[in-house]
Amino acid sequence: MSVKRDLEFLYEIGCLRFLQRNWKQFLNPDFANITEHIFRVTWIALTLAKHEGTTDTAKVMKMALVHDITESRSGDLQYLSRQYSTRNEEKAIEDMLADTALAPDFISVWKEYEKRESLEAKIVKDADNLDVEFELKEQEVSGHELRKLWLPVRRHVAQNHLYTRSAKAMWKAIQESKPHDWHVNAPNRFAAGDWKK
Repeated sequence: MSVKRDLEFLYEIGCLRFLQRNWKQFLNPDFANITEHIFRVTWIALTLAKHEGTTDTAKVMKMALVHDITESRSGDLQYLSRQYSTRNEEKAIEDMLADTALAPDFISVWKEYEKRESLEAKIVKDADNLDVEFELKEQEVSGHELRKLWLPVRRHVAQNHLYTRSAKAMWKAIQESKPHDWHVNAPNRFAAGDWKK
Protein backbone atom coordinates (compact mmCIF):
# COMPACT_ATOMS: atom_id res chain seq x y z
CA MET A 1 0.00 0.00 0.00
CA SER A 2 1.41 3.39 -0.98
CA VAL A 3 0.23 6.98 -1.06
CA LYS A 4 1.65 7.24 -4.59
CA ARG A 5 -0.69 4.47 -5.77
CA ASP A 6 -3.60 6.06 -3.89
CA LEU A 7 -3.02 9.31 -5.76
CA GLU A 8 -2.74 7.53 -9.11
CA PHE A 9 -6.04 5.76 -8.42
CA LEU A 10 -7.77 8.99 -7.41
CA TYR A 11 -6.57 10.73 -10.58
CA GLU A 12 -7.88 7.80 -12.61
CA ILE A 13 -11.27 8.08 -10.85
CA GLY A 14 -11.30 11.76 -11.82
CA CYS A 15 -10.86 10.78 -15.46
CA LEU A 16 -14.14 8.82 -15.44
CA ARG A 17 -15.93 12.15 -15.99
CA PHE A 18 -14.35 12.28 -19.46
CA LEU A 19 -15.61 8.82 -20.46
CA GLN A 20 -18.93 8.89 -22.23
CA ARG A 21 -21.20 5.93 -21.95
CA ASN A 22 -20.97 4.03 -25.22
CA TRP A 23 -24.68 4.18 -26.01
CA LYS A 24 -24.17 7.87 -26.82
CA GLN A 25 -23.33 6.46 -30.25
CA PHE A 26 -27.05 5.99 -30.94
CA LEU A 27 -28.00 9.38 -32.44
CA ASN A 28 -25.54 11.11 -30.09
CA PRO A 29 -27.94 12.37 -27.42
CA ASP A 30 -26.37 13.99 -24.38
CA PHE A 31 -26.24 10.92 -22.13
CA ALA A 32 -24.56 10.95 -18.74
CA ASN A 33 -20.87 10.21 -18.53
CA ILE A 34 -19.55 7.37 -16.35
CA THR A 35 -19.14 9.55 -13.25
CA GLU A 36 -22.66 10.95 -13.55
CA HIS A 37 -24.02 7.43 -14.01
CA ILE A 38 -22.20 6.12 -10.92
CA PHE A 39 -23.43 9.08 -8.86
CA ARG A 40 -27.10 8.52 -9.65
CA VAL A 41 -26.80 4.72 -9.34
CA THR A 42 -25.51 5.30 -5.80
CA TRP A 43 -28.57 7.38 -4.88
CA ILE A 44 -30.99 4.97 -6.56
CA ALA A 45 -29.34 2.06 -4.71
CA LEU A 46 -29.60 3.84 -1.36
CA THR A 47 -33.29 4.52 -2.01
CA LEU A 48 -33.94 0.89 -2.97
CA ALA A 49 -31.97 -0.30 0.07
CA LYS A 50 -34.30 1.66 2.36
CA HIS A 51 -37.35 0.19 0.65
CA GLU A 52 -35.88 -3.31 0.84
CA GLY A 53 -35.08 -2.87 4.52
CA THR A 54 -31.36 -3.57 4.30
CA THR A 55 -29.29 -2.01 7.05
CA ASP A 56 -25.93 -2.35 5.31
CA THR A 57 -26.12 0.91 3.38
CA ALA A 58 -22.33 1.30 3.66
CA LYS A 59 -21.88 -1.84 1.56
CA VAL A 60 -24.55 -0.66 -0.89
CA MET A 61 -22.72 2.66 -1.32
CA LYS A 62 -19.34 0.97 -1.78
CA MET A 63 -20.80 -1.38 -4.38
CA ALA A 64 -22.51 1.42 -6.25
CA LEU A 65 -19.35 3.53 -6.25
CA VAL A 66 -17.18 0.67 -7.55
CA HIS A 67 -19.65 -1.07 -9.89
CA ASP A 68 -18.50 0.57 -13.16
CA ILE A 69 -15.08 2.06 -12.40
CA THR A 70 -13.40 -0.71 -14.38
CA GLU A 71 -14.66 1.04 -17.50
CA SER A 72 -11.71 3.39 -17.06
CA ARG A 73 -9.61 0.52 -18.39
CA SER A 74 -12.00 -1.92 -20.04
CA GLY A 75 -14.31 0.60 -21.71
CA ASP A 76 -18.09 0.73 -21.71
CA LEU A 77 -19.83 -1.71 -24.01
CA GLN A 78 -23.42 -1.14 -25.06
CA TYR A 79 -25.77 -3.87 -26.21
CA LEU A 80 -24.46 -3.92 -29.79
CA SER A 81 -20.72 -3.74 -29.10
CA ARG A 82 -21.04 -6.57 -26.52
CA GLN A 83 -21.59 -8.94 -29.45
CA TYR A 84 -18.09 -8.22 -30.78
CA SER A 85 -15.92 -7.40 -27.77
CA THR A 86 -14.79 -9.01 -24.57
CA ARG A 87 -13.46 -7.32 -21.45
CA ASN A 88 -11.38 -8.46 -18.53
CA GLU A 89 -12.98 -6.42 -15.79
CA GLU A 90 -11.51 -8.53 -13.00
CA LYS A 91 -7.99 -7.71 -14.19
CA ALA A 92 -9.02 -4.06 -14.54
CA ILE A 93 -10.31 -3.79 -10.94
CA GLU A 94 -7.27 -5.60 -9.55
CA ASP A 95 -4.82 -3.44 -11.53
CA MET A 96 -6.67 -0.20 -10.74
CA LEU A 97 -6.68 -0.83 -7.01
CA ALA A 98 -3.32 -2.63 -6.72
CA ASP A 99 -1.28 -1.34 -3.79
CA THR A 100 -3.89 1.24 -2.78
CA ALA A 101 -5.38 1.66 0.68
CA LEU A 102 -8.79 0.79 -0.80
CA ALA A 103 -7.84 -2.48 -2.48
CA PRO A 104 -8.89 -4.98 0.21
CA ASP A 105 -12.38 -3.54 0.70
CA PHE A 106 -13.27 -2.54 -2.81
CA ILE A 107 -11.95 -5.52 -4.77
CA SER A 108 -13.98 -7.89 -2.60
CA VAL A 109 -17.07 -5.65 -2.79
CA TRP A 110 -16.74 -5.46 -6.59
CA LYS A 111 -16.45 -9.26 -6.81
CA GLU A 112 -19.50 -9.67 -4.59
CA TYR A 113 -21.41 -7.27 -6.85
CA GLU A 114 -20.47 -9.27 -9.92
CA LYS A 115 -21.83 -12.51 -8.40
CA ARG A 116 -25.30 -10.95 -7.77
CA GLU A 117 -25.94 -13.27 -4.83
CA SER A 118 -26.26 -10.85 -1.90
CA LEU A 119 -29.21 -8.52 -1.43
CA GLU A 120 -26.85 -5.54 -1.67
CA ALA A 121 -25.47 -6.75 -5.03
CA LYS A 122 -28.99 -7.24 -6.37
CA ILE A 123 -30.00 -3.77 -5.20
CA VAL A 124 -27.03 -2.13 -6.91
CA LYS A 125 -27.63 -4.05 -10.16
CA ASP A 126 -31.27 -2.97 -10.01
CA ALA A 127 -30.12 0.62 -9.52
CA ASP A 128 -27.78 0.27 -12.51
CA ASN A 129 -30.71 -0.87 -14.66
CA LEU A 130 -33.07 1.79 -13.31
CA ASP A 131 -30.61 4.57 -14.13
CA VAL A 132 -31.16 3.61 -17.77
CA GLU A 133 -34.91 4.16 -17.27
CA PHE A 134 -34.36 7.59 -15.75
CA GLU A 135 -32.01 8.54 -18.57
CA LEU A 136 -34.38 7.34 -21.30
CA LYS A 137 -37.26 9.25 -19.71
CA GLU A 138 -35.13 12.41 -19.59
CA GLN A 139 -34.12 11.91 -23.20
CA GLU A 140 -37.77 11.53 -24.18
CA VAL A 141 -38.71 14.96 -22.82
CA SER A 142 -35.77 16.35 -24.80
CA GLY A 143 -37.35 15.02 -27.99
CA HIS A 144 -35.36 11.80 -28.46
CA GLU A 145 -37.31 8.68 -29.43
CA LEU A 146 -34.93 6.03 -28.13
CA ARG A 147 -37.18 5.27 -25.13
CA LYS A 148 -40.08 4.44 -27.43
CA LEU A 149 -37.90 2.17 -29.56
CA TRP A 150 -36.43 0.41 -26.53
CA LEU A 151 -39.65 0.05 -24.52
CA PRO A 152 -40.19 -3.66 -25.38
CA VAL A 153 -36.60 -4.45 -24.38
CA ARG A 154 -36.85 -2.36 -21.22
CA ARG A 155 -40.10 -4.14 -20.28
CA HIS A 156 -38.26 -7.42 -20.67
CA VAL A 157 -35.50 -6.11 -18.38
CA ALA A 158 -38.09 -5.04 -15.78
CA GLN A 159 -39.87 -8.39 -15.85
CA ASN A 160 -36.84 -10.68 -16.06
CA HIS A 161 -33.74 -8.87 -14.84
CA LEU A 162 -34.79 -6.74 -11.88
CA TYR A 163 -34.24 -8.60 -8.64
CA THR A 164 -36.11 -6.66 -5.97
CA ARG A 165 -39.75 -5.83 -5.41
CA SER A 166 -38.78 -2.19 -4.86
CA ALA A 167 -36.97 -1.94 -8.18
CA LYS A 168 -39.94 -3.41 -10.04
CA ALA A 169 -42.26 -0.91 -8.37
CA MET A 170 -39.87 1.96 -9.15
CA TRP A 171 -39.62 0.86 -12.80
CA LYS A 172 -43.41 1.08 -13.12
CA ALA A 173 -43.48 4.48 -11.42
CA ILE A 174 -40.77 5.84 -13.74
CA GLN A 175 -42.92 4.98 -16.77
CA GLU A 176 -45.60 7.43 -15.60
CA SER A 177 -43.25 10.00 -14.10
CA LYS A 178 -42.35 13.43 -15.46
CA PRO A 179 -38.71 14.50 -15.19
CA HIS A 180 -39.65 18.14 -14.58
CA ASP A 181 -41.95 17.48 -11.61
CA TRP A 182 -39.14 17.89 -9.07
CA HIS A 183 -38.76 21.62 -9.78
CA VAL A 184 -42.27 22.46 -11.02
CA ASN A 185 -43.85 21.03 -7.85
CA ALA A 186 -41.15 22.26 -5.47
CA PRO A 187 -41.71 25.32 -3.29
CA ASN A 188 -40.78 27.89 -5.92
CA ARG A 189 -41.55 31.52 -6.57
CA PHE A 190 -44.76 30.57 -8.43
CA ALA A 191 -46.15 28.16 -5.83
CA ALA A 192 -44.78 29.53 -2.58
CA GLY A 193 -42.66 32.59 -3.28
CA ASP A 194 -43.03 36.22 -4.20
CA TRP A 195 -45.19 35.55 -7.30
CA LYS A 196 -47.90 33.77 -5.34
CA LYS A 197 -50.57 36.38 -4.68
